Amino acid sequence: MEPSYITLYGSGRLEKIKSLLEKIITRCTLCPQQCGTDRTVSRSGRCRSGILPVVSSFHPHFGEERCLVGQRGSGTIFFTHCNLSCIFCQNYDISHLGRGCEISYEELSRQMLMLQAKGCHNINFVSPTHMIYPIIKALLIAIPGGLSVPLVYNSGGYDSDEILRLLEGVFDIYMPDFKYMDIEAGEHLSGAKDYPKAVIMALMEMHRQVGDLEIDRNGVAVKGLLIRHLVLPNNLAATDRVIAFIADLSKNTYINIMDQYRPEYRARECNDLKRRITMDEYRSAVQLASGLGLKRIDGV
Repeated sequence: MEPSYITLYGSGRLEKIKSLLEKIITRCTLCPQQCGTDRTVSRSGRCRSGILPVVSSFHPHFGEERCLVGQRGSGTIFFTHCNLSCIFCQNYDISHLGRGCEISYEELSRQMLMLQAKGCHNINFVSPTHMIYPIIKALLIAIPGGLSVPLVYNSGGYDSDEILRLLEGVFDIYMPDFKYMDIEAGEHLSGAKDYPKAVIMALMEMHRQVGDLEIDRNGVAVKGLLIRHLVLPNNLAATDRVIAFIADLSKNTYINIMDQYRPEYRARECNDLKRRITMDEYRSAVQLASGLGLKRIDGV
């Protein structure tokens, strides 16, 4: 299956997307924060980013979902900063403290091609929401350079459905988090009161574009939607409502219900986040998903 971005490139559509994004970032509305920052001259927006890519690391990753990792790993590029401000972020040194280096579009394209040359099954962009302009710029260099593996949009779920529509055909695999179905949790834990509404609209658009996750005969994902949900203590994320929505979206949704929450960064500022989850809390989430007809649960 040839990735759809190659067709976009050949038709000239990818170049048009780049031109539209160049206008958008002068009053940035790339994400639901809608901060309006002119990123060509300022880094004062929520994501603290300009127009060049800022990368923390890139390497074949073997700790992702098994359908992404396969035998040769997922070619992961970790972008610095984020459009959310989660107080329990597990990668806070990257997203909050800004660990990473600003690089050129040419260097980002080289990173993609190097990961492909190492045999990675895909290029996995972690926290791409605020970096979509440099990603497109780099793709315009990497595609004629031979890039041909699927692209993964690995986001926190706080994405603009309008921007996602603009990007249709660029990404083969969408892998968003679905953090909360609770408004107060979105506001107090991530600085995004509208998180539930935004993630619902984003997931519906992602699913419209790529459908349920497709896996080849070698067990490697080639196209579709994969959703992650991190179970939090005391049902703080309203996990029951998160899973109910996912089951309504499609019973064939591939979901990773994650049990690895641990108090990191400023998590202890919230009483409900001061402990890890119990096995009962995790089992309840998995049982709920199974009871609602979800059968594609990662690791189960």
